[in-house]
Amino acid sequence: MKANKIFTAILAITLFASCGNNSNSVGYDTNIINNPNTANQDVNDVKMPKISFDKNLHDFGRLSQGECIAFSFKFTNTGNADLLISECDATCGCTVADYPRMPVKPGEVGYITVTYNSAGKHGQEEQFVMVMANTQPSKNQLIIRANVEN
Repeated sequence: MKANKIFTAILAITLFASCGNNSNSVGYDTNIINNPNTANQDVNDVKMPKISFDKNLHDFGRLSQGECIAFSFKFTNTGNADLLISECDATCGCTVADYPRMPVKPGEVGYITVTYNSAGKHGQEEQFVMVMANTQPSKNQLIIRANVEN
């Protein structure tokens, strides 16, 4: 019974001591996230990057099974702030994307190179690469197609 009272006292002291803690519970500075959209759909006058692809679909045409081929999607930062690509996720392990790791300045051109390995594939193939960046919207999709023959 006495141990129960001691435990309750320690718990109460811990709870009271932690009430004044003003630390950022997220663990990072949330000011790096810039979302200019508001609830009424107005956009504030803020500097934002914009990724503009020359094209977002590439068809490799006919490929032999086991062939490994690449295509570079050209894009331009048509916004007025540095473009930062954080990630490029492919829908399948047969597709890999390489992207710039450094900021792309406004007006500059960059490339995302998508490599497709047709090993073990057959017929009409379509793969997607999701590009995540500090843009609005934050996700942009690239598509590659191929007709894999034996």
